[in-house]
Amino acid sequence: MLTFGIMTLNMESENEYINELANRAESLEMEVFRFIPSNINPHNFHVNGRKFDSQSNTWLDCLAPVPTIIYDRCFYGEDKHSKQCLPIVTWLKNRNDITFLGYGLPNKLELYQALRTTALSSYLPFTQAVSDVESVITELKRKKKIILKPINGSQGYGIYYLKRNEKTIHVKTEKQKRIISRIFPNEAKLIQWLTLLFKQHQYLLQPYLELSNNEYKPFDIRILLQKTELGIWGEQGRGIRIGTTGGILSNLAAGGSVMNFKDWLVSLPPAKAEYIRQELNYILNCLPAALESAFMPLFEIGVDIGIAKDGSIWILDINSKPGRKVLLSARPELQESLYTKPLLYGKYLSEMEQTERKVYYEKTLSH
Repeated sequence: MLTFGIMTLNMESENEYINELANRAESLEMEVFRFIPSNINPHNFHVNGRKFDSQSNTWLDCLAPVPTIIYDRCFYGEDKHSKQCLPIVTWLKNRNDITFLGYGLPNKLELYQALRTTALSSYLPFTQAVSDVESVITELKRKKKIILKPINGSQGYGIYYLKRNEKTIHVKTEKQKRIISRIFPNEAKLIQWLTLLFKQHQYLLQPYLELSNNEYKPFDIRILLQKTELGIWGEQGRGIRIGTTGGILSNLAAGGSVMNFKDWLVSLPPAKAEYIRQELNYILNCLPAALESAFMPLFEIGVDIGIAKDGSIWILDINSKPGRKVLLSARPELQESLYTKPLLYGKYLSEMEQTERKVYYEKTLSH
């Protein structure tokens, strides 16, 4: 029986999703084993983890060889354990005897640099690394409104909106589902704050895009792409994420809500709806090939699309380890497909000829 390995940074991560996935494994003649990278013994290539027992519907502690098929659901932070696990995962990805469902994507800046030379360049907000505080002040003088994002951020964490007024500077962010605003009376105070901020994380800078609806709530479209059991890219579904009034984020982690994409689309004038549908189809047809030509193979992609008030369409974020909450809320009928797709694709990879698998390793790992 094929063992399907799920790798996380702790044994409580994404329990609901992983349990649902494990419950469906036996019917596909697979067993599920979950583990933490730092528990691997590099000498005998065994790892302490937990195997799902379908009879008792529980996880049992066990020592087992590292699975040859791995679903990577590790979300790294700045903590010591993340920094310990990252080189271990890189080592696993370099091994010819291990196949990952997807090999992940690099940071936001590397992604931008790879895609700006493709057919998707016009959908990318201009993005630049923040080299120093003065570069931020210069851009703020030019554009009046800008966005700062952590290069390695996720779930909207650490995103700041900056607006230059006649005498003051307004800074806004969202933390723990609350909008936090601060007014700096002058540039000197802003520079002090930015200096401390940039010591904590690397940031990139983008122009501020008017991505709110008629109720002044930020919104975007979350789309999930996955490979089928035949290794072919397909779309799983779409949902609309809506943030709080006056906010800058639509993320569910920031308190956003979800709307069915079709319900939203029919509320628009027919010509606008058709334009959006065609633009989205073009982006989704181009994106997987563009990413896989620049980076290692992927299994799934979460794409966030923004629509500005002037009608322009923007790729806001691309995630190689997307969540399922938006789709499960917007289209609960998709849950069976969402919970079985990783298993089916893992089975497909295990049945590929070894020579086909090795093609994956001809490219250099991006990280």
